Amino acid sequence: MTLSIYNTLSRTKEEFHPIEPGKVKMYVCGPTVYDYIHIGNSRPLVFFDTVRRYLEYAGYEVQYVVNFTDVDDKLIRRSEERGIPVPELASTFIEAYLEDAKKLGDENVIHPRVTENMDEIVSFIAGLVEKGAAYESGGDVFFRTKAFPKYGQISHKNLEELQHGIRIEVDERKESPHDFVLWKKAKPGEIRWPSPWGDGRPGWHIECSAMAAKYLGETIDIHGGGEDLEFPHHECEAAQSEALTGKPLARYWMHNRYLNIKGEKMSKSLGNSLTVQALLKHAKPQALRFVILSTHYRNPINFNDDSLQQGEAGAERLNNSFLSLVHRLQILTESKSGWVPESEEALDAILARNEHDGEDESVQEASRAVREFEARMNDDFNTPDAITAMFDLATATNKYLLVEQASLTVLQVLERAFLRMDSVLGLLFEQEATDDDAGIERLIVERQEARRSRDFKRADEIRDELAVRGILLEDTAQGIRWRRK
Repeated sequence: MTLSIYNTLSRTKEEFHPIEPGKVKMYVCGPTVYDYIHIGNSRPLVFFDTVRRYLEYAGYEVQYVVNFTDVDDKLIRRSEERGIPVPELASTFIEAYLEDAKKLGDENVIHPRVTENMDEIVSFIAGLVEKGAAYESGGDVFFRTKAFPKYGQISHKNLEELQHGIRIEVDERKESPHDFVLWKKAKPGEIRWPSPWGDGRPGWHIECSAMAAKYLGETIDIHGGGEDLEFPHHECEAAQSEALTGKPLARYWMHNRYLNIKGEKMSKSLGNSLTVQALLKHAKPQALRFVILSTHYRNPINFNDDSLQQGEAGAERLNNSFLSLVHRLQILTESKSGWVPESEEALDAILARNEHDGEDESVQEASRAVREFEARMNDDFNTPDAITAMFDLATATNKYLLVEQASLTVLQVLERAFLRMDSVLGLLFEQEATDDDAGIERLIVERQEARRSRDFKRADEIRDELAVRGILLEDTAQGIRWRRK
């Protein structure tokens, strides 16, 4: 089944065909690292990580770049407020971002910094000046929008339309109010780099064009980001890149909608900004992933007081089913000496079959769930319906776990289906081992012995003690399974 992507450029769903067969080049605009990222920033982080995961699931080799803007006006102001150099401030919040991203499951990412690519940025601007698409004025360098007739192709507006409703600061140095800065002349005391036009620093838009070209080439497959970047950032990126190379910057442009707080856009001025770091102190990362992926990326998310609880409950339900499956599989394999598990390839072949004559109904249901999962993901990364397919698998699993005589092959097929889906969605979590695990196991054994000897008072005492420690006990056909809340 062919993957289709909604392309902002064409405003339609298009079949995905990469430039180079079997390989995908993907660039997503990353954070300006002057503060901790908030949960609005987490939406593109989680969603485009999921896109990358699914492309790899589908067999593509993915080069995935997410940049850090580590110098701009916000960083300069914040560094002045704190009395520390811009590079030190940026490094602090880059480290914090990477910690948050790791918890949320983000991986296999190239993270270039603006300050580490200054030569490429200056060279890019010089090329635009040489072509007549940019000009120097008063120590700044501007992009000449009138020299690029397709300006507005992403936002689908022409220059005249863009004049209405857009606050443009009057600057007599510009040939046109729509011309945007590529290089900023340094003010006294500001961080700076040398250039043919004097000491300064790059504008916001040019940095992404230069880094995308350096790390991925002149034309990439997918360029992504939040809807707020569609104009002016991505519009300007596309204009300056195409003006220099004569080639499209990207074949597919993807934009996720906002994550709102109780129906309002998140804003520090409204006092409704919540950092990922603060949220993850009392919530599992999988809960936030669940919240984000439960809504299609082209629809807004309304985050409220109940959102995380719903995310926790959803992820917990999937995990309970999976952990019960793993428990049953472990008990059964321990009783089969010399047993050799099926290979992943063999299990994948079973799941890929359309016909399952003579096979257990649970195998058929697992196969259907995987095919439905893939169909939904192939339809413009429909993660809400993909999660529904994973719940269908959990239902089939829970039903099968009730049988007295389970098949190792069926259990393996169910487990493989879970792991395949989760390699994309990232909703399962391992029960972390702690130093008191052995003590918990001893208490559970003692409780079972107390119940057998009809010492119910002691059995209840142990149950209550475990509950206080956040341990939940579950009766299964193979004995007691425990987990942490």
